[in-house]
Parts: sequence; structure tokens; C-alpha cells
Amino acid sequence: MSKSKLILLIALAAAIAAYFALDIGQYLSLDYLKARQSELEGITHTNPVSASALFFAVYVAVTGLSIPGAAVLTLVAGAMFGLLWGTVIVSFASTIGASLAFLAARFLLRDSVQARFGERLATINRGVEKDGPFYLFTLRLVPAFPFFMINLAMGLTPIPLRTFFWVSQLGMLAGTIVYVNAGTQLANIESAAGILSPSVLASFALLGLFPLLAHKAIDLVRARKVFEGWQRPKAFDRNLIVIGAGSAGLVTAYIAAAVKAKVTLVERHRMGGDCLNTGCVPSKALIRAAKLAAQNRHADAFGIRGGETEVDFASVMARIQDVIRVIEPHDSVERYRSLGVDVVQGNARLVSPWEVEITGESGAVRRISSRAIVIATGARPFVPPIAGLAEVDYLTSDNLWSLRTLPRRLLVLGGGPIGCELAQAFGRLGSRVTLVEMAPRLMVREDEEVSETIARRFENEGIDVRTGHQAVRFERRGDGQVLIARRADQEFEFSFDQVLVAVGRAARLEGFGLDALGIETGKTIATNEFLQTRFPNVYAAGDVAGPYQFTHTAAHQAWYAAVNALFDPLRKFRADYSVVPWATFVDPEIARVGLNEAEARERGIAYEVTHYGIDDLDRAIADGAADGFVKVLTVPGKDRILGVTIVGQNAGELIAEFVLAMKHRIGLNKILGTIHIYPTMAEANKYVAGNWRRAHAPERLLRWVARFHDWRRGKAAA
Repeated sequence: MSKSKLILLIALAAAIAAYFALDIGQYLSLDYLKARQSELEGITHTNPVSASALFFAVYVAVTGLSIPGAAVLTLVAGAMFGLLWGTVIVSFASTIGASLAFLAARFLLRDSVQARFGERLATINRGVEKDGPFYLFTLRLVPAFPFFMINLAMGLTPIPLRTFFWVSQLGMLAGTIVYVNAGTQLANIESAAGILSPSVLASFALLGLFPLLAHKAIDLVRARKVFEGWQRPKAFDRNLIVIGAGSAGLVTAYIAAAVKAKVTLVERHRMGGDCLNTGCVPSKALIRAAKLAAQNRHADAFGIRGGETEVDFASVMARIQDVIRVIEPHDSVERYRSLGVDVVQGNARLVSPWEVEITGESGAVRRISSRAIVIATGARPFVPPIAGLAEVDYLTSDNLWSLRTLPRRLLVLGGGPIGCELAQAFGRLGSRVTLVEMAPRLMVREDEEVSETIARRFENEGIDVRTGHQAVRFERRGDGQVLIARRADQEFEFSFDQVLVAVGRAARLEGFGLDALGIETGKTIATNEFLQTRFPNVYAAGDVAGPYQFTHTAAHQAWYAAVNALFDPLRKFRADYSVVPWATFVDPEIARVGLNEAEARERGIAYEVTHYGIDDLDRAIADGAADGFVKVLTVPGKDRILGVTIVGQNAGELIAEFVLAMKHRIGLNKILGTIHIYPTMAEANKYVAGNWRRAHAPERLLRWVARFHDWRRGKAAA
């Protein structure tokens, strides 16, 4: 704790201690002040300015220190100064006192509370930033909410002091007038509680609901306003139209059909989207083949002698297409039509907030209307504007799968998940791979030790990793191709036969009529927490909406988009991203859920780290896969999990236990108390929990237990 905080804390503690030690509360009781009413009125009459100033100071002190007496003082203000002047004094004194308590709570407690409970408070903070004045106004209007608790609680939130001041003054005004007015009849009041009858409390409660109801009304007016200039159909052809048949679109349509809504799904290319056809599925099939090739090359480490591993790249790529064909029926037109979805092949374009124009494969155009629309158009590989790139016939994750000849020298541009996965896969299949990344390390979203583990593995496998190199331009030289990259002030040249651009993905925003409708876009479609665009009946989900670009998060968002689109305004749900896992399928795999150390530091969230090295795990040693670790971030002193990073064989499977634990607030103690099969990789999860338990063992209790065992052996008597 800083010196200034300590001084303030001591001063506040001393003031509160003096209040109780000197029994100052007796002077703030209703009986005491009623007995001296005539004396107080005389002082006010003789010295009105001095009396007002002294009363003001006392009121500020009482409210600022959050000690009992404010309600009684408000009554006394009515008796001493009358309704008008008493209201003015109390209004400003109470607001200033509240602001002092607010500032004290913010100064002393906010940083530590936010650090300790930052993840839990994130949603509250966002709500306060958006609607804080409405919430505060409601709390101030309803006397049932303790005055001092509101001051302290709001001090822990991001609401600005200026906003807190004026909203508090306005919100407390009605209650102040009631109490001050009652104080003008002080002699007839038996208790402060008696002022607020049930009917008065009910009136205040209804008054308190007014700002929230007004806020909702404003939202409805705004929603109606965005529809100005558009003709709403009197009846609709569909309950829901979904544009895009990737993960988000398929799940949205599936849910809509399951609840018996009439839904149309429009796809202009292939069902299943990028994940099935050019992303997750083909890349994992390629990685499996590459891993098998690498294992064969190192089979002698297991005592198995074999010939030189020969990779038939064309056959590898043919198998990938076979895998896609086997999975295709899960996402096929036939399956979804059998589920009750109207599947249309063609280009969809929004022509109004309720209508979509579809141009079919034959060129025929038709227009259908719907109460709600979900845009799930996905994303495509981002191609950076690098000089000369268009002249070198580059590859992306879209067209990579048409290759039938293995590139001898492959240049991979990008050291993120896609770039790392494909660089390692092609390296294992026989390409000489150079990976160029502008950032100072690979996988920059992960902690440094993760990047170091992967960089070390790549180096051991012969991949030339060049981090901190910015691509400047591409050139053709005779029969060859060259990338010129800059590091600091020096330029480097990298020759290659094929270049794979893997620097990220960009949302598909063009060609769907978004601009014509004024739907706001940036890198993605702008949506609120309910996945609504500026039009409340038009939603976006999946990669086109962000903030994540994973198949499983697209499916996760699809539930919210479907339910909100079909049942709003009866019921709608905010999309929940509190527990989002992901994995990068390099070898060793990387999986994460929740915070890592870099994010925790960036957000100012306090944490403890517990580490377990997989090189200690029996199954990993037996498998020859003893490379990696499990790292868990927890709340200091508690077993509640803030985040987990796993690097190792099958990390994408191992992370599931922690995803479940975080979702349902299961701590490390319960993971430790759960039987895990021996010998499995999953035991790593139990062992990291054991390391946490060992670090938090009750040392004092254990010393007494040791003495107990000594006594049991007779050593104590000896």
C-alpha cells in the first residue's frame, strides 16, 4: 500500500474510532435533536450564515465518513432552515459528502478490487460505462438502497466523478424534499423510519424505475427511427433468412428449424464454408499426414528400422479431398432440407431491413422477406498490399489445396496460428521452409515461453524462422522469385519457389448490400452485445461479426443470433465470451482458455502462476512426447482458475477439462480430487493442480501435524 493511501486510511479509521469512542452518535439521535429544537432554531435566527456553514460542514463530514446520522440531520435541516433553504443545504452537502466517500473508495479500494475480481467485474464495468447514469439515478431515487453503500460501490466502477455528482444530486432531490419537509414538523415525528410509509416507498420505487423505463423507451424510439424511409412488409415470407452456410450460418439455420421457424439459408459457394472446404478440415488432414511422415523419420528412436520415408504429395492432397467428401454430408444441402431448412444456392443481397434479393445459379432473381436476417458470411484470407506480390502467383489457405506438387522452397508469410501450422506441415512433408514474421516472435498472442517452445521445435526441424522481418517487396529474377524484407535498417533477400500468405483473415463484407442499408462496418460488422446491427432485426454472427475467428465460437454465436432473432422482444440474450478456448495444431499443440500472463498484466489483473512440466509425465515420456507444459493462472490465494495454457501432445483435448472447470466455476482442488486414468496425458491436469495445492499447503497446521506424528511414535515423550 502506498504512503498516501496509508495516511488516508489511518485518518479515516481515527475519525470513525473517535465517533464511537466519544459516543458522538448520541448527538445525532432524533430524541436529542428534538429536545434541543428551540435552541437550534434560536441559533439559526441569530446567526443564519454561521449556522448554515456549520450545519453544512457537519453534514458533509457525516456523509463523507459514511457514519449514521444523515437521515436525522436531513430532518433537522427542515426544522432549522425551512423547506427551501434546508433542501438547498442538504442537497449540496449530501452530494459533496457522497462524492468524498466515492473518491475515498476509488482511491483506497478500486485498484485492488479490480485486480482481484477483474474478470467478474468486466461485464459490470461495461454496463456502467454504457448505462451508469441510469443505474445510479434509479438507486438514488429509491430510499431502500443504503446511501453509503451506493457511494462506496460506485467508487469501484469506471463512472466519472462529474457524472456521479450531478446524477446523485438530481436523484436524491425527491427524497431530500420529503425528509426536509417532514423536518419542518420535527416535534411531531417519532422516528425517521416512520416518514416513509409503504405507499411512499412504493411511489419512490416506481419513480426509480422511470429512468430505466425511459431508457428502454428511447431505445425503442431509436430502433424505429433507423427504419425511417423503409417500407415494412405487412406480412413476411420467412421468420428468418440466414446468409452464409459456414459454421455460424448452419447452426443458426439448424436452431431455427428445430424450433419450427420458417427459415431460408442462402449460400453462393459450397456448404460447410471455409472450415470444411479450405480451413480446419483440410489443414488437419494435412497436419496428420505430415506428423506421420515425421514419426516415420524418427522411428529408429523407438528401435524400429525402416527405409527412407517417401512422401507422395499428390496422394496426400488426394486423401485430403477424400476426407472432405466423407464429412460433406454433415453439412449438405440434402441434410438441411431434410431438417426443414429452405436451402438456396445463389448470391444474397439485402435490399431492405426485411428483404433479401437472391440471384440463383441460373441467373434468376427473386426477392423474399423475413422478420429477421442473420448475416454469417465468414471471412477470407487477408492479402497485404506488398509491392510485387500480385506478380508471384501467391498461395493462401483458399487455393493451397489445389497443389499437387510439393514446393521445393516454400516461403511462409506470417507467424500466427495458420502460418505456423502450415509451415511445420510442409517442412515435414519435405519442403525447405522459410517463415517470415514481422512481430518479434511467433504466436504473439501467446506468452513468450509458448513462442520460445515452438521456435525451438521449428529450428530443430530445419525451418528457417525470421521474426522481426517486415516484408517490403517481391521480385522476379530470371526463373526465380525473391522476397526483400527489412529488419531494423538492413534488408534481407529470401528466394522461394512458392509463397504462402498467412497473415490473418478479413471479414467478407462486400456484395451483400450492407453499405446501401447503412450497416456500420469496420474490420467486421458492428454489432451490440445481442449481435444486432443498427437494425434490431438484422444480426451478424461468426467471423464476419468477430471478435473471434474460430469455428466453435461461430457456432457459439449462432445460438444467440438464432434465439434473439426469433424471440426478441419476448426474450434475448447477451453473447457470452467469458470462457472461450482455442488451439493451434502445431507439434507440440498449443491450447488456451481464459487469460494468459500477458493479458492479465495488460488488464491489471492480479494472478498466481502454477506450472507443471510435461517432461515429468509418465505417459509423455513413454510416447516420446515429453515436450511442453501446463500453466494455470489463478486468483491469488484461491483455486479459482483465470486461465490455462497447455503446450504438449493432445493439448487441444487436454484443455477441455479446464474449459468445463472455468465454465462451472470448478477450482483446482476439485480437479485434484478427481481420479484420472494412469498413464494418460490427462494426468498433467491433476499434477498441475497438485502443484498448486502444495504451494498453498497450511504450513502452520502441518507443523502441528508433524508434532502429532512424533508423539504417536513416542518421540515427544522421549
